[in-house]
Amino acid sequence: MSDCLFCKMAQNEVPTTKVYEDDHIFVIKDIHPKAKVHLLVIPKLHIDSLADVKEEHAPLLGYITTSLKNFAKEQGLDSFRTVVNTGKGSGQEIFHLHFHLLGGGNIPKF
Repeated sequence: MSDCLFCKMAQNEVPTTKVYEDDHIFVIKDIHPKAKVHLLVIPKLHIDSLADVKEEHAPLLGYITTSLKNFAKEQGLDSFRTVVNTGKGSGQEIFHLHFHLLGGGNIPKF
């Protein structure tokens, strides 16, 4: 998607410091952290939100969810919270699916 910030980051059109990157995803630190550790795990494939996920995306979502524990461990976390905002009413600000990984104390409670 040509005007999507995360797509531009994935294509290295917008500079960002990536904590991790492979062929399917990249990980960055949230610029407005809500906890000591606040990472965004972002698929390179543009999907607007969880509401737009299709059956064909199952392998990608499985890959992301099984990778989250590795990113947490690399940050020294033994516990963490994962949040996916879906739609404007949930607080989603960038309409490109992404997973928030939060940990390290002061994690917002639900």
